[in-house]
Amino acid sequence: MKLISATLMRKHISEIISSVKYNDQIFGIGRRNRIEAVLMKYPENLNKKLSEIANINANSSSFDFLKNEPDIYDVKDLKKKYA
Repeated sequence: MKLISATLMRKHISEIISSVKYNDQIFGIGRRNRIEAVLMKYPENLNKKLSEIANINANSSSFDFLKNEPDIYDVKDLKKKYA
């Protein structure tokens, strides 16, 4: 994720939105090196049974770091299926 200032965001909003849309980049927008908002691509495939934030997390790269983690649970371990 690239951190940019709110001022820079205002000046280059068109280019930044294009980077998000076409290159799947994620930007942290803030002031004084502190992130106040995140700009990321909205998911194309929505599951209407899930909340908006669950859809965003499921369809973004938010949890890509888990791809290399070993699977310690199985679908049979679930007590209730949510999606």
